[in-house]
Amino acid sequence: MIEAVNLAKHYGAKTAVAGVTFTVKPGMVTGFLGPNGAGKSTTMRMIVGLDKPSAGSVTVNGKPYAKHHDPLRQVGALLDAKAVHTSRSAYNHLLAMAATHNIPRSRVHEVIDMTGLAAVAKKKAGGFSLGMGQRLGIASALLGDPQTLILDEPVNGLDPEGVLWVRNLARHLAGQGKTVFLSSHLMSEMALTADHLIVIGRGRIIADAPIAEILAGSQQAKVRVRTPEAVRLGRLLSGPGVQVQSSENETLEVTGVDSRQIARLALDNGVLVYELTPLTTSLEDAYFDLTKDSVEYHSQEFDDGAEPAAALKGR
Repeated sequence: MIEAVNLAKHYGAKTAVAGVTFTVKPGMVTGFLGPNGAGKSTTMRMIVGLDKPSAGSVTVNGKPYAKHHDPLRQVGALLDAKAVHTSRSAYNHLLAMAATHNIPRSRVHEVIDMTGLAAVAKKKAGGFSLGMGQRLGIASALLGDPQTLILDEPVNGLDPEGVLWVRNLARHLAGQGKTVFLSSHLMSEMALTADHLIVIGRGRIIADAPIAEILAGSQQAKVRVRTPEAVRLGRLLSGPGVQVQSSENETLEVTGVDSRQIARLALDNGVLVYELTPLTTSLEDAYFDLTKDSVEYHSQEFDDGAEPAAALKGR
């Protein structure tokens, strides 16, 4: 279990984490989401003692990370897949880690096989691709068979088979009663993997709930409507809190009213409707809804067919 109480981190005048309180429970996969610069990596670094909190506290399995006499057996962490001695082979990297905790050589072989590194175990880690580096980082996190696993962007660089493997691994470990805490920018994958979500924005917790509850509370629920009178129905539906988008001929996507209300309005006004389909809210929709006021780095938006400004310079 991971417990943070009023955890804060300041770098001079900049606040990276602003007094967050949360609990990551065993027996489930907890996803950690937030925009770039939201404080995710800083929070994870404080959990494993790489950054000292400016205020508050965080414990893992009842103790601060530094107080554990056998931290690799308590907490497995992947925060930076490149944090390896590039001249060492994957096998020797893991063997050196194992020696610090009296972990048997047989466990090194187990995690190499488990992570699909057997074919490259004797090769230097410095020559690994991003995906193979991620697998080595996950192998390092699993080495001590820890009760708590912390993975920062574990599927970054992995192929589809690797992404599926990480998903199944996370759920398998949670099923064994372990604490699994992971971050990812792949919303579709997080929706398939996580049971619970903690969402952070500008250093503050903006959601901490089961994933089903977050999806149910999203303001982005839509209804797809197909009608030969799309323009007319769109005008009838327009009003406070209602958004109507025309996705293609005879098709509308409506936010702010449900299918019953649309059906009644269409019937009362003699509008033929031959499809009313509630669209399931995706985690991506819910995430954007939650973080719309917490994005620190905004990208330029383009109209359809417009070229990025950078591409136009120099012409």
